[in-house]
Amino acid sequence: MVSEKVGGAEGTKLDEDFKDLERKVDITSKAVVDVISKTSEYLQPNPASRAKLSMLNTMSKIRGQVKSPGYPQVEGLLGECMAKYGRELGEETNFGGALVDAGESMKRLAEVKDSLDIDVKQNFIDPLQGLCDKDLREIQHHLKKLEGRRLDYDYKKKRQGKIPDEEVRQALEKFHESKEVAETSMYNLLETDIEQVSQLSSLVESQLQYHQQAVQILEDLSDKLKDRITEAQSRPRREYTPKPKPVFRESEPESQPGAGGTEGGWVDSVAWWGEGRAPSYQSSADMTTLVQSSAE
Repeated sequence: MVSEKVGGAEGTKLDEDFKDLERKVDITSKAVVDVISKTSEYLQPNPASRAKLSMLNTMSKIRGQVKSPGYPQVEGLLGECMAKYGRELGEETNFGGALVDAGESMKRLAEVKDSLDIDVKQNFIDPLQGLCDKDLREIQHHLKKLEGRRLDYDYKKKRQGKIPDEEVRQALEKFHESKEVAETSMYNLLETDIEQVSQLSSLVESQLQYHQQAVQILEDLSDKLKDRITEAQSRPRREYTPKPKPVFRESEPESQPGAGGTEGGWVDSVAWWGEGRAPSYQSSADMTTLVQSSAE
């Protein structure tokens, strides 16, 4: 901070009306900067995605690409996930078809959210950014110039009698000139603040339109899901019927090897449900083949 005193002499004071204007302009400047930042966070909550999108947009401009990539809306990501697994499961199933319906609705919500982003940027963020870059910057320039001339006048006033009075008079005139310019610019900004109210109204209108469209999409989805539930409940439940299983029965050996019986000593029988036949296996090799086939 620059001292209010120059060489021990008290500096020139600005009147209270001027200080009040300066205070309100300072609050306005802080409000606009912070609101722009918070609005961007509201539209695009993920800081990593915002940073990546900013980098991609910069690269697109360097390459001369007209269309820049959009922010990955969470509704769209959720919709892609639902639609993917719904199709894999099968749209003819209750859950699979419902997932596809929900996924398509989520993707429509993402499109509506993209439109909200564009509208808010054009009608709210950009005008406020213009206020920062032009009007508020000009006011800061005028105030800085005023402070310099105030200090110059105070210095020359302290040396009055040692320097020509004309220099003191010119310094005072320049000080008053800068004060008037700064005061006028601050007054005009605060008197035309209805423009900021209009921009705020545009933000609310964009939000209202988005939520109205979102409600319509969700109501349509809700009706579809309720219809699916009603249809599923009206159908008779199908009972599960297991497929027939083979029943293996091991028989006693007929005779010992070399005793006139079948070599290998086994007579096996397998009863097959539903087929009405019972093949026999006459050797231990056939038995091994059957067990291996059952295991596979």
